Amino acid sequence: MTSPSDSPSGTGTRPQHGTGPPDASPGGSLAALANMGWQILLTTGLATTALGVVVLAWPEETLRVVGVLFGVYLLVIGVFQLAAAFGTHIPGHLRALHFLTGALSVLLGLICFRGTMQSILLLALWIGFSWLLRGIMVTATAAMTPDTPARGWMLFNGIIGGLAGIVLIVSPFTSIGALTLAAGIMAIVLGVIEVVHAIRMRIEVGRLAPGTTAGRRPAFRSQPHPQH
Repeated sequence: MTSPSDSPSGTGTRPQHGTGPPDASPGGSLAALANMGWQILLTTGLATTALGVVVLAWPEETLRVVGVLFGVYLLVIGVFQLAAAFGTHIPGHLRALHFLTGALSVLLGLICFRGTMQSILLLALWIGFSWLLRGIMVTATAAMTPDTPARGWMLFNGIIGGLAGIVLIVSPFTSIGALTLAAGIMAIVLGVIEVVHAIRMRIEVGRLAPGTTAGRRPAFRSQPHPQH
């Protein structure tokens, strides 16, 4: 007659439950994800605030850097357009258009490197014409489709965008300076909001941490075997 300890499945030791790593639980993963989230949000908020302060403190230097970046952007876009003009996937009647737009982008990009005034002028005109065209398209779309949802808001948005584009085209240097200051203020506001959000998230994570730690209990409790 064999005892229960002599059976193949009985080794005399009970399996230990709940001995896995604590971070493998869903609560631990969620806490780690939340902890990483508030740190990333705090970093981006501080970086955005610092960028806004730099823009407000040195607007001319900021415009110079933005002008150089705009010139690099035009050069890169122009090179890609020229490369696409000689690609096999471009139809023949569109190759001339790609070539002309690429050559114009490269030329404007090289002009941006001639001086700060040229780059700022081109940047202001680029933004102005973009806003003007977008405002005209949005206004025309809202005017031609009476059943469009939020039609009044679309008309208002299109008209304001078109007027802003006209102001940038007519007075590029003054408008781009004001736009730079507005961008700096907006960056500071958004950065402060992100920092406050990160602090509140950190407080919530701190409140949840003791509960998740205390809540990590073994899934099965050892109970005494019934005596036969």
